[in-house]
Amino acid sequence: MPREKIEHFQNKHTDLTSLQGKIEEYLKNDGFTVQSSPSSDHGTVLQAKKGKFLSEIIDADRALTIYISGTPDDFVVRIGIGKWLAHLGIAAVETLLLSELFLFVDVAEMLWNLEVEDKLVKQIVSFVG
Repeated sequence: MPREKIEHFQNKHTDLTSLQGKIEEYLKNDGFTVQSSPSSDHGTVLQAKKGKFLSEIIDADRALTIYISGTPDDFVVRIGIGKWLAHLGIAAVETLLLSELFLFVDVAEMLWNLEVEDKLVKQIVSFVG
């Protein structure tokens, strides 16, 4: 089963578009290349990869994948490793959900993912409040 971190937030009155923007800005400031799918009723997918560092640790076609879904008062953020999609900016979330959003990971990927996602989850929790 793919490994992913799931954070569920309730009664936070969070603007999910603003949250997406804050996550993107945080990742870009940390040296990641970031892309996102258009927002829809099903949510938003963000992908981030970090140049040569990431390609040395995990396959070059893989990325940190973040899926945000729900409503401002009841939403979920899922974080894991997924396939870097060249045209994520034009892909609908509905299409992404029909495919494997998160991939199986080996030990090196899992260790890298744990470190990065723990930092990211702490940052997301601070964004949400």
